[in-house]
Amino acid sequence: MLTPLIKLINIHKQFENSEVITKVLHGISFEIQAGEFISIVGPSGSGKSTLMHILGFLDRPTSGDYFYKGRNINQFDDETLAHLRNNEVGFVFQQFNLLPRTTVLENVTLPLIYSKKIKQKDKIKLGKQTIEAVGLSSQINNLSNQLSGGEAQRVAIARALVNQPEIIFADEPTGNLDSKSGEQIMQILSRLNHQGKTIILVTHEQYTAEYAERIIKLKDGKIEDEIKVIDRKTNGLYK
Repeated sequence: MLTPLIKLINIHKQFENSEVITKVLHGISFEIQAGEFISIVGPSGSGKSTLMHILGFLDRPTSGDYFYKGRNINQFDDETLAHLRNNEVGFVFQQFNLLPRTTVLENVTLPLIYSKKIKQKDKIKLGKQTIEAVGLSSQINNLSNQLSGGEAQRVAIARALVNQPEIIFADEPTGNLDSKSGEQIMQILSRLNHQGKTIILVTHEQYTAEYAERIIKLKDGKIEDEIKVIDRKTNGLYK
């Protein structure tokens, strides 16, 4: 039996501030296999983003066990978690978080700045290849403030991909986009999944969630339901 890429067992998360304890996640357990496309859905305040931050090594659970490739991350120090964030996962957020007054290429190659394993000329080459993969080669020298919302999100996806991560975390990636641009972004994520990337999507949009193979529904910090998507909205990408 294959070892899951991710396995959560009874994950709890709470935040403490000025002697006030806010409990956000209550006993979350599920598995994700390598190459899956998972959507995490739920109303505002259900714990979606908190769960994604834990899955993406941006935060630690208060209690419970998180196994990544069979290893319990509770045993990892902060340096190891930082290495995982920089090398094995990529993040795409609702806010594009592009550097202003810098080019598409400069934004995409930003995660490679501190990489000592890749030569400068190879960083440029890798950046160009990644930009081409999201269909923005013609915009490579454009400044970030010259882009439409859909183009800016494509740049954000390219930036998430440039380190060639195994997992892409996408937190409401279509939230600031019109329907056409949002559909284009979801087609890119679907195509990446078809190429072998594991995609973990957080969204409140049912239509967007149905691009995934499986939907995990949260309510009040608990898993309310898990749904296998029969008719995935892949727009023929897999045919």
